[in-house]
Amino acid sequence: MKRRSAIRNLLVAGAVSVSSPFRLWPDTKSSEYIIHSDVRLVLLDVAVRDGAGAFVAGLSKDNFRVTENGKPQPITIFAADDIPVTVGILLDESRSMAAKRSDVLAAAQTFIQESNRQDEIFVLNFNDRVMRGLPDSVLFSDNIDQLRAALYRGIPQGRTALNDAIVAGLKQLQEGKRDKKTLVLISDGGDNASKYKRREMFDMIESSLATIYTIGLYDTDDPDRNPGILNALARTTGGTAYFPPDPESMIPVCRAIAKEIRARYTIGYSAPAGIGSSLRHIDLRVSAPGRSKLTAHSRSSYRYDEIEKPK
Repeated sequence: MKRRSAIRNLLVAGAVSVSSPFRLWPDTKSSEYIIHSDVRLVLLDVAVRDGAGAFVAGLSKDNFRVTENGKPQPITIFAADDIPVTVGILLDESRSMAAKRSDVLAAAQTFIQESNRQDEIFVLNFNDRVMRGLPDSVLFSDNIDQLRAALYRGIPQGRTALNDAIVAGLKQLQEGKRDKKTLVLISDGGDNASKYKRREMFDMIESSLATIYTIGLYDTDDPDRNPGILNALARTTGGTAYFPPDPESMIPVCRAIAKEIRARYTIGYSAPAGIGSSLRHIDLRVSAPGRSKLTAHSRSSYRYDEIEKPK
């Protein structure tokens, strides 16, 4: 089993404590990796930028340092491939977004066009309720025309069920076959119609594999705007929050997100044993000779749940 295939079998995506019976060790007789059992992995989906904000490629495992709850953790998995993702585009179709809709749709199309052609993508349009953009019989698609039609399926009206949209997006990501899981949310950040409470949404995020990117688009006097929640969603999952100054700036933002997804590293380590359920905090640092002000962006925490031993 080659390294890349082995990583795929371990569901490589955002930082999460994976209840998996697998561990990867290099086979000293070949370049392949052997699977061993009885280990638990934390897997980080990582973007690295320099001081100017540009993405940094070409780094090795030795350039990274990981600590969990203040204790250093040896890195046991490292990959820097442009790995296809399962990605959901969540479009706020509430009444407050109506005037910006044409720019939002154009930007979302740009994101689709700039993504890896092997990505599997879905669209959720949401206002008072969450609606699937693709036909009911199609969970994911890589067909640009079909995805474009899914973007236009929503109708701008009503209130905003943002929490419900995130929860629905996370659930659909679980059905995907790609290793990395990502949501791209375009909204003003407001929520006035969800059945799920904010804490319920974040509980699910902490236990998920997804990286979430948010794009906040609103006027300064918009009563529904909530940049705080958009920042929190991105920060918690290791994504990025963008706040373009005007709707016309959406296209370069979506292009940047597509580029970042394709340029991220995958870093894994064995989770220290524990008792019960707890929220564990991660600190990831990056450095390289001749390169200053490098910053690693990834999840800052994950939910650890004790694995029950077989009876």
